Amino acid sequence: MDFFEEKELSSKDLPLAVRMRPASLDSYVGQTHIIGKGKLLRRAIEADRLSSLILFGPPGTGKTSLAWCIANISKANYTAINATTSNVDELRKAIAVAKQKQINTSKKTILFIDEIHRFNKAQQDVLLPDIESGNPILIGATVHNPFFSLVAPLLSRSLVCELKALKENEIITILNLALKDKNLGLGNLKVKAENKALEFLAHICEGDARRALNALEVGVLTTPKSKDGFINLNLEIAAESIQKKPVVYDKDEDGHYDTASAFIKSMRGSDPDAALYWMAKMLYAGEDPRFIARRICILAAEDVGNADPLALVLANAALQISEFVGMPEARIPLAQAVIYISCALKSNASYLAIDKAMQDIENNKVQEVPDHLKDATLDGATLNHGKDYKYAHDYEGHYVKQKYTRKKVRYYEPTDIGYEAKIKERMEKLRKSVK
Repeated sequence: MDFFEEKELSSKDLPLAVRMRPASLDSYVGQTHIIGKGKLLRRAIEADRLSSLILFGPPGTGKTSLAWCIANISKANYTAINATTSNVDELRKAIAVAKQKQINTSKKTILFIDEIHRFNKAQQDVLLPDIESGNPILIGATVHNPFFSLVAPLLSRSLVCELKALKENEIITILNLALKDKNLGLGNLKVKAENKALEFLAHICEGDARRALNALEVGVLTTPKSKDGFINLNLEIAAESIQKKPVVYDKDEDGHYDTASAFIKSMRGSDPDAALYWMAKMLYAGEDPRFIARRICILAAEDVGNADPLALVLANAALQISEFVGMPEARIPLAQAVIYISCALKSNASYLAIDKAMQDIENNKVQEVPDHLKDATLDGATLNHGKDYKYAHDYEGHYVKQKYTRKKVRYYEPTDIGYEAKIKERMEKLRKSVK
């Protein structure tokens, strides 16, 4: 499809997300790390010196919109195909047309291929000779990491740029632009949108501008006008439009801290069901799973401790796995850790012990290391460093009585609970030993 033919189809019948595609880099929102002032990609676009380009990132982050901007700015012709419905024949025809247009008009062609990762190796190889010669200029878009999904020769001929999920304030900016634009947006419909409604859409769409704009359009077009002639878009309508229940959970306000507090206290109180409920609320509201995993790790050490040392191992495993698999699957190892830790025997003896030690350091004179414990390497031996140190493994039971501080200290008081009871029993035997 020719670029100018595609532009003629831009009408009120097209989805709002399509109509609101920016025509210039100045109206493009987000991705400043690659198209900000002075950035390489922006300089190449503005100078019309762009070579082949691969754009990858999550859905709705502006890959197609950026290609649209480049097409508007560039002096080249523009052709767009989608790899999900295309084949080698269509690809060869597009390349042949690009060559003919260059002969007739001296203009190159930008060939935009959406979902380019859907092309197999043979289909990608078809592009190589002509991409090498500079006509057509390839712009490929994909949600997959191109270093895994595209062939190396194609990557070596292309500039690869990663687009990131849009920030909430950037989504709000895009929504407001759509509400104000009278030509392509919803500006002629007299819409009053509550800030909470826009903030909800920006938060719940998880960086996907297309999803936010689609929800905004559905909400506006399905809401009858009030008596004053305005369409009032409130939080309830926004939630219905995106089919997501609003949850009071502001990441930097009371909703966040109160829910996190309830989550921690439920695990500490050995109530796995309540802990799962509060975690589900946080995940549903879009909380970063890493935040939840960190809280689980802290609680495993602070409130379970040595009563069940496996709790911290499981918490750490859940943290690493959730980092690796991401949402929504991360909810499963997180839930396993929450249930285990909630049901585990509890002891805060380790937590109390380190706090006592820290207070001792802060409030009292700091002890010098005893000479027999000092490092004896280099010239330490001449200073009696390490002299008379007793190596525990040389003694029966791998233990020997010995001073490890100049002044006796006692911080750790193991409980009679779980594995810590065994620790307590052993420590009492060692302290009664006369050897």
